[in-house]
Amino acid sequence: MAIVKLNVIDLEKSEYKGGKSSLCPGCGHDQISNVIIQAAWENGLPPEGIAKMSGIGCSSKTPAYFLGKSHGFNTVHGRMPSVTTGANMVNKDLAFIAVSGDGDTASIGMGQFVHAIRRNLDMVYIIENNGVYGLTKGQYSATVEKGSKKKKGSINSQNPIDLCAMALNLGCGFVARSFSGSKKQLTALIRAAMSHKGMAIIDVISPCVTFANNDESYKSYNYVKENDEVLHIVDYISHYSPIEEVDIPEGQYREIELFDGSKIILETIGSNHDTTNVVSALAAVHEAEKNDKHVTGLLYYNGSIPTTTETLGLTDTPLSQLNEEEGRPNEQSLVKVNARFRGS
Repeated sequence: MAIVKLNVIDLEKSEYKGGKSSLCPGCGHDQISNVIIQAAWENGLPPEGIAKMSGIGCSSKTPAYFLGKSHGFNTVHGRMPSVTTGANMVNKDLAFIAVSGDGDTASIGMGQFVHAIRRNLDMVYIIENNGVYGLTKGQYSATVEKGSKKKKGSINSQNPIDLCAMALNLGCGFVARSFSGSKKQLTALIRAAMSHKGMAIIDVISPCVTFANNDESYKSYNYVKENDEVLHIVDYISHYSPIEEVDIPEGQYREIELFDGSKIILETIGSNHDTTNVVSALAAVHEAEKNDKHVTGLLYYNGSIPTTTETLGLTDTPLSQLNEEEGRPNEQSLVKVNARFRGS
């Protein structure tokens, strides 16, 4: 008889799966969906305590393929961050996992992406980045590198927008880059992001098999595998997992403790990258771009930035759970508020 493996809240991994994918066979986005399933299951997140958010595009279709028992909201193009903001304000105890694409984030949704970072929304923001608009026949997106060439058409002649560099400049507390073909690294990063308090951005290079998986494309599978500069090997240890159960490679390590007691273990295998130094993170991104390479791993971490709900001083009880009497200001509090505005 087969033994069914359960997680720390006694659920099978099947409880975290979704519907059958309708994406192109071999699409990197499907691998990311599988990693999200694995990460949520290993972290022991209750499916009904998760809200999965998305916009429009191939990437934003993927929430249908994972966490079928979780809450979900597929927004209009580029508007996922504002909808997530509203949901987060009234349901702050939910775990928000957002999936977007390079078009949904770096073009029509750029303004919303920027302000979500400024506010430090408590969410995992995964960008499934393939450099093309897959739903509208493969035009170049704003993130594709200059000199990259898809299967058909001319070489891209415009400079790219690097979303990790933008997030770093805006003060995001968790910034990472990975590759859909690096399952171990991506799983560890997503598990860590799920345990981070505040905005966690993971830019995942995810090759488009239909329009841009030729070797001349800088976001193709072969190109990324041959031009990937890995900052470090990443392991994740949940707060309830004994450290001896985790396979930590030999070398020089650094532990990063997350707010819930979980830890990220980093083994440096290249330069001594300092994940607490935003200038070092930006330098790593720009140096890789200059050499037509992709730098992957945890670029920057700062767990001390107040989240939006903390900045606003919201109640410990989510607003959606307050009764009418608790949610309605009494007369005395309104008098006090009005007096403050009058300057008296």
